Parts: sequence; structure tokens; C-alpha cells
Amino acid sequence: MEIPKRQKATEQIDVDSKPFLQFKDGRQNFTETDALDKSTHLFDPAAEYKMNHKRRGLALIFNHEHFYWHLTLPDRRGTLADRENLKRSLTELGFEVKCFNDLKAEEVLQNIHNVSTAKHEDADCFICIFLSHGEDDHVYAYDAKIKIQTLTSMFKGDKCPSLAGKPKIFIIQACRGDKHDDPVFVADTVDSIIEKSDVNETEVDAAAVYTLPAGADFLMCYSVAEGYYSHRETVNGSWYIQDLCDMMRRHGSSLEFTELLTLVNRKVSHREVDVCRDVKALGKKQIPCFASMLTKKLYFYPKSK
Repeated sequence: MEIPKRQKATEQIDVDSKPFLQFKDGRQNFTETDALDKSTHLFDPAAEYKMNHKRRGLALIFNHEHFYWHLTLPDRRGTLADRENLKRSLTELGFEVKCFNDLKAEEVLQNIHNVSTAKHEDADCFICIFLSHGEDDHVYAYDAKIKIQTLTSMFKGDKCPSLAGKPKIFIIQACRGDKHDDPVFVADTVDSIIEKSDVNETEVDAAAVYTLPAGADFLMCYSVAEGYYSHRETVNGSWYIQDLCDMMRRHGSSLEFTELLTLVNRKVSHREVDVCRDVKALGKKQIPCFASMLTKKLYFYPKSK
């Protein structure tokens, strides 16, 4: 039985400006218009964050050297060197730097809240730095630990609209968790030493701060990959902050920032412990990490005077 030929149907095709292609078998290749934004600039690999606002922005440094005795956390010798190093490097990049020392958890959260509810329309971005001990997904203030997500959540678009679409950078130099039973933990005897010394020794702490998703336009920077050792020199400060500041002074105004962080990873990875009272720490190494939720390239070009 012969199957009747199908009649041609007349179709209304939505097309773009490109002509359709005619194939040998009679098929025609049409481009249809969807509801999506066709703007190609949205996916330009060279797209950069706008960094020509009136101000570079605010950089908060929460520095913690001493802790409430009940926490049984050792003092963080060398952290004052980190604070001054960061203050100098960030000021050179145009940031307005504010430092806070040994604040209680409630005071930290109040300062973060005040900044998140302030106006940042004329600022390029925002930086928050925590120099302290860490445990799991928390960092320690003077008297209690704070969940990192509590800090970052205050700067999401619905809570801080004036920073929406702008880079929000969190730098966590968090030394030592509380996992004293961890078989690779070797910091107890080192961190319990309380006498002062002018010798620049390396103290070894176990870092247990986990990276967290924070939302679009966030950049989370950690001194060490989760579960591993973080090193802090008692005179010069932590390896990570030393090398981060060094790279910012050398390349901060010219190199894309995540590329700069990769250089910091490389620089820290070449260090090793050579002076430490705990001989088991000798030769130990460290590798930082960062989690980027940035959607564009980030440059800190010099501000015009």
C-alpha cells in the first residue's frame, strides 16, 4: 500500500539577522529567538569589575593575639606583625583600613553589622580579614567562636545592596583547631610556651577552618587547606600574610588578584620549617587555598589622584 506524501506545512519561524542555511536534502537551518538575553558582553572573558569609583573601599582587620582564659587558647605571637604588614600593603592599594584588636564576639558582629548596613555606592569593593585561631567553619574572637558564614551572610546582595555586584574579599588567617587527639597534631607543646623570645621561631598550629560557599562576587582566602598545618613566625608573622603582603606590594596594582593569590600559594609552598622548638615540626610545609565566586577579573589599578 502506497503511503501518501505529506503536504508541506507553512511555518512561521522567528529568525535573527543571519541568513538560514539550505542543506542538500532540503532541510533548512534556522536560528530561533529564545527569551534569554543575547548580549555577548555578559560572557566576555576579559570582563573586569568596575574599579573607578571614588573610593577603593573599606578593609577591616580583626586581629586576635590574646584570648579569654576559659578557651584555653594560646597567645598568637607574631600577629601584630601581620596586622601592620596588612595595614601598610592595603593602604598602598588605596583601601581605608580599620584595625580591631582582641574584640569579643559580640563586638566583632556589631562592627560587621555596622559596615554591612553602611553605604558603599562610591566604593569599588570590600575586604574583611580575620587573624585568629580557627575550628571547623568558625574563627575565634576573644571570648567565643563565630561561624564564618555568619560574617559573609551580612554582605550578600539582599543584606548589603550597595555592595551587590562588587567584590567582597574575606581573608582568614586561622591557626589551630581544637583537635588535640588528631594523630598529626604536634602544636600543643609549642603553643604552650609562654616565655618571650626575640628569636624568630616558627610555631605550628593545626588549621581546621573549612572553605564555605558565600555567594556571587565573594572571594574566600584561607591561609591553609582544611585540616593541615598553618605556620606563624613569632617575630615576622604568619607565612601566608607575609607572602600575601609581599605579592600585593610587588604586583597588587598590576596583576589580576586571583593570579596574585596563585603566586602566594606558590611562594608559601616553597617554605619549610627550619627553626622550631618542636623537632617534629622541622621540614613541615604549607599550602594556602582560595575559593572564588567572582564573576569577572579583579584588578586594583592605581587610583587617580
